Amino acid sequence: MAALLLVALAQPAAAGQVKVQGARIWNAPDHTRIVLDTAEPVSHRIFSLDDPHRLVVDISDARLSGELPTAAADDALVAGLRSGVRQGDDLRVVLDLKQPVKAKSFRLEPNGTYGHRLVIDVAARSRPGRAQVASRTAPSVAPQHLSVQPKGVRHRDVIVAVDAGHGGEDPGAIGPAGTREKDVTLAISRKLAHRIDRQRGMRAVLIRDGDYYIALRQRIAKARKHQADLFVSIHADAFTDRRVRGSSVYTLSNGGATSEAAKWLAERENRADLIGGVSLAEQNDVLAGVLLDMTQNATLEHSSIAAERVLSKLRALGDVHQTHIQKAGFAVLKSPDIPSMLVETAFISNPDEEKRLRSRSYQDKLADYLVEGIVDYFEDYPPPGTRFARDDIPGRDEVGALPAAGGATFAEVARRYDLDLSGVRLAEAPRLPGIAGRPAAAPGPAVISQDSKPVSAQGGAQPSPPDG
Repeated sequence: MAALLLVALAQPAAAGQVKVQGARIWNAPDHTRIVLDTAEPVSHRIFSLDDPHRLVVDISDARLSGELPTAAADDALVAGLRSGVRQGDDLRVVLDLKQPVKAKSFRLEPNGTYGHRLVIDVAARSRPGRAQVASRTAPSVAPQHLSVQPKGVRHRDVIVAVDAGHGGEDPGAIGPAGTREKDVTLAISRKLAHRIDRQRGMRAVLIRDGDYYIALRQRIAKARKHQADLFVSIHADAFTDRRVRGSSVYTLSNGGATSEAAKWLAERENRADLIGGVSLAEQNDVLAGVLLDMTQNATLEHSSIAAERVLSKLRALGDVHQTHIQKAGFAVLKSPDIPSMLVETAFISNPDEEKRLRSRSYQDKLADYLVEGIVDYFEDYPPPGTRFARDDIPGRDEVGALPAAGGATFAEVARRYDLDLSGVRLAEAPRLPGIAGRPAAAPGPAVISQDSKPVSAQGGAQPSPPDG
């Protein structure tokens, strides 16, 4: 009778506990992500322990109904996972670590692929000793206006950041036959990077080179770290109507640019050394806004030019969903100083296009056309100091460039860009680095508005891809 009474009392508690149905591990070069699948949202707390290094995740009123995965042998951070019961009702998950880590956790709502999830991201608390020594001895170089300035080496390569959309826990859109967008974008991005590296005077940087997720703003940060001259994000669109087909190319909308400018100017820690070594944190708000607007306008302008070159090549490849460049507020396009575009290669929701996206021959053709468009852009708009701008190549020079770093005053730049200087104290303005203008054949100069907001370029309706 006593045993039956204990069972009866235990059943309601067990029935009320949230099921943790299992977990997955995603390994990225700089962090490891652990995802716990839960039947409902959970309350939790997370803390670390030393000797040995461990990370503890306590989940309130929960029980493990599935299995925990085995950590990869080459995972630099996580040695293994184990679980236990805490205080009778709570679930404790312990990550055995190979080194001290910094961790963050958050919950994700259900989507088309997964239910409720608890996500734990861990990264090394400090860089390895060798990297620390290198960083101490490396010369300090102020960040520059990346898209238009020499980077210390004459006739350097232009750098193209190639971003494979989605990854890891985020599969992106899924086609009728089960093709995952994250797999297609990685395959195409690798092919594109390989072709860029084969071009003389060009070098590719893969933002994601494996099945792991990188936060959208971290993708921008990685491109800026590598001083990219162009950012190309690869995606595969989806729509409820499976008949919709064709490729599209997006650049940042002016509304997105305006909101991004407000973010950079509001967060003073983001101001330092953004533009050509000029610390916006040290400038008054009017001057900081003018400097950022000037950079953003030039960036938006060159983004549209590069995107048009790519779209013209995609037209030759096959169907295009939109015949003109589209504008949207994609987070990955919001770098204020790197011309950026997002390429929707095809509609993965269309059975025919899904089949093409899985085809190696189509992926090869797509990469060929993309690199042709990118090369066309750099041939017409070579960043100063690059091989594309070499003086001994007929028809190529540093078109429209002002004098090198420190050689142009703010007033000279303002005259070039028809800038309203009312309210700006030029006597205190810094000298600015060289800023590349457009060849005379291109229509109209970049213009800075008087209210320190980017001037509208061209609008246009756009579909709503699943990644937002």
